[in-house]
Formats: sequence, structure tokens, C-alpha cells
Amino acid sequence: MSYYFSKIVIGENFEEVIELVTAELKKEGFGVVTEIDMKDILKKKIDVDFRKYKILGACHPQYAYRILTTDDKIGVFLPCNVVVQELELGTIEVFAVDPAVASMIAVTN
Repeated sequence: MSYYFSKIVIGENFEEVIELVTAELKKEGFGVVTEIDMKDILKKKIDVDFRKYKILGACHPQYAYRILTTDDKIGVFLPCNVVVQELELGTIEVFAVDPAVASMIAVTN
């Protein structure tokens, strides 16, 4: 069983894909509340070169409120991460956790 959904985007600029993903999340009621640039962090912290890799922390306030009032520990799964990485020039992968798998983990713990 895979724990994530993935989409390969070919022929797009990395930053344009970030903008597209952010816009699509917004259409579904999510806002990007955090953006982690792993390429930048890894360069600064351990001086290694890494591919373009950004983690977007997305939050849907109504869903977050509803689930937090049901289980205050569920916050360990918030915000929902969507990752955009450049596999090679012009080939971008966008992936996110499968919410069905995440909910199974939450229920079993």
C-alpha cells in the first residue's frame, strides 16, 4: 500500500509548479501556511547541494478546527504536507500523503 499520491509534471518551471499547486490548494479551501526549502536548508546547515525540494504545509482551517476539537493530539499530522521536487530539469514531481493512510495511522494509535 502506497502512503502518498504523486503526479509528474513535465515541461514546467519549478517555481511555476509551486504557484500552480498553491492555486489548486486554494481552490479547495487550503492555504499554504509554511514553506520549507530543503535545498536551501541543507546547503546552509550541512553544506551539501541538493535538488529543488520544497515542502508546502497546507491547512484547511475548517477541517483543522473540526478535527482538533475531536482529538487534540491529531495536530501531529498538521499542516498537511505537499512536496514539490525537481527530479531533473523540466520534470517536477508533486506528492502528498494519502489521507486514508494517515487516518488509519491516527485510528490505530
